[in-house]
Amino acid sequence: MVFSSLYFLFVFLPLAFLLYFITPVKYKNYALLIESLFFYSFGEGKLVFILLFSSVFNYYVAKWIQKERKKGIILSLVVNLGILFCFKYLNFTLNNIVWVCGLLHLPCPLPALNIILPIGISFYTFQALSYCIDVYYGKVEPTQKYINFATYLCMFPQLVAGPIVRYSDIEKQMDDRRVKLDRIASGVERFIIGLGKKVLIANTMAGVADGIFAMQVDELSSSLAWVGILAYTFQIFFDFSGYSDMAIGLGRIFGFEFLENFNYPYIARSIKDFWRRWHISMSTWFKDYVYIPLGGNRLGNVRTYINLTIVFIVTGFWHGASWHFIAWGLFHGFFLVIERIGFGKALEKIPVVFQHLYTLLVVTIGWVFFRADSTSQAFSYIKKLFSFSAGNLEVIWQANMLINTFVIVVFLLAIFFSLPLAKRWLERCANNVYVQWGWMLILLVIFVCSVVFINSSGYNPFIYFRF
Repeated sequence: MVFSSLYFLFVFLPLAFLLYFITPVKYKNYALLIESLFFYSFGEGKLVFILLFSSVFNYYVAKWIQKERKKGIILSLVVNLGILFCFKYLNFTLNNIVWVCGLLHLPCPLPALNIILPIGISFYTFQALSYCIDVYYGKVEPTQKYINFATYLCMFPQLVAGPIVRYSDIEKQMDDRRVKLDRIASGVERFIIGLGKKVLIANTMAGVADGIFAMQVDELSSSLAWVGILAYTFQIFFDFSGYSDMAIGLGRIFGFEFLENFNYPYIARSIKDFWRRWHISMSTWFKDYVYIPLGGNRLGNVRTYINLTIVFIVTGFWHGASWHFIAWGLFHGFFLVIERIGFGKALEKIPVVFQHLYTLLVVTIGWVFFRADSTSQAFSYIKKLFSFSAGNLEVIWQANMLINTFVIVVFLLAIFFSLPLAKRWLERCANNVYVQWGWMLILLVIFVCSVVFINSSGYNPFIYFRF
C-alpha cells in the first residue's frame, strides 16, 4: 500500500485516524501497532512475520546487551545484518560467484534463487540496529515495554521508506504525546505538500525519465539524454522528499515529531554540503554508526580518505544489490575525498554560482549510475551526455512525444520548488490573513489535483520502496 493511492487516502487513513482517536490514551500505541501491521501485511502478506521477528528479537537482545555487552551487540549485528543479507544480497552474491566461475571455466552448481525482497527491510533493520547500538553505548536505556519498541519499529508512516527514525529521538514521545488541533493541521498541510510533490511532479518526471532510459543509448541525441537524466534528477528528489513529507505529516498527526530528512539539496555548494542536505537520516546514520566507529577523521588524512570511501561503498550497496549502485557510491566518495584533500577550499574561493553548477553537475551525472540498469549502461549514457551527437531521428521523434506543454510546466515547477523561495515567502507572510487563506486554497487545489491524477493514471511508482 502506498500513500499516494485512493485506498490509502479514502479507506485506510480515515479508519486509522478514527480508531486511533477513539482509543484511550494508554492504549494508543496498541492501536497504532495494529494499524501498522495491517498496513504492512496488506502488500507484503507473510513477509510481515520478518518484521515481527525483528521487533521481538531486537527488544530482547537490547535487554541482553545491558548484561552481556559484547556478546549481545555481536548477536544483534549478526542476526540483523544476516537477515538483510539473505533477503537483499544473497541473489547478488550467488550471481557474482557464478559469473566468476564461468570466467574461470570452473563448475559452479549453485542454485538460482528467487528471493522476494521485503519492502522497507533496509529502513527498519537500520532502525533496529541503531536502537541496539545506542543501548550498547549507553545512549538509551532498553525500553521495558515491548509495545513501545514494536510500535516504534513498525510505525506505518515511516516504515517502508523512512526517514530512519532513532528510538532516542522519539523515546519520550512513545509514552507522552498530545494530539492537538494545530499539530493535526500542520500534519495535514505537510502531508498534502508531500502528496503533491509525489503525484504531480515526481510521477510526471518519471514518465519522461523512464521513457528515455528505455530507449537504446546509441540512438539518443545528447540533448535528449540530458532531458532524461534531468527528469530523473527531479523525479528522485520529489519522490523521496515527497514521501518524507507525508511521513513527517502523518507522524505529526499521530503526535510524533520526526526529524527533517531533506533541506533543499539541489542548492548545495559542494558534495559535502549536498550530503548534509540529502536523505539526512541516512547520511547521519552512516556517519554515526559506520564512519565514526571506523575512526572518522581522528587517525590521519589517509585513514580519513579510506573511511570515507568505505562509507560510500556501503551507502551505494545499501541502496541496491548491484554494481551500478556501488559505482554511484564510489563516485560520490571520490568527490568527497578530493574536496577534503584541498579542492573544497579552492571551491570556496570561486563565485557561488559556479559552486552550485559544479555540485549540480556532479550530482546529476551521479544519478546516471543510480538510474541505469547496469554499470555499462551508465557509462554509455554518460558518454552520450558529452558526445554532442544528433541521434536517431525516429527515436528523437518518439521521445518528443513524451514532452508536451504540461511536462514543460512541471519541469519549471520542479526547478522552482527545488529552491527555498516559496518557503521563505510564506514565512515572511505568515501573519497575513489573506496569505493564510490563499495558502489553504492552494493546498486544497493540490490535494484535488493529486486525487484526480491518481485516479486517471495507474503509473505510481515509489523509488525507495525497493530499499
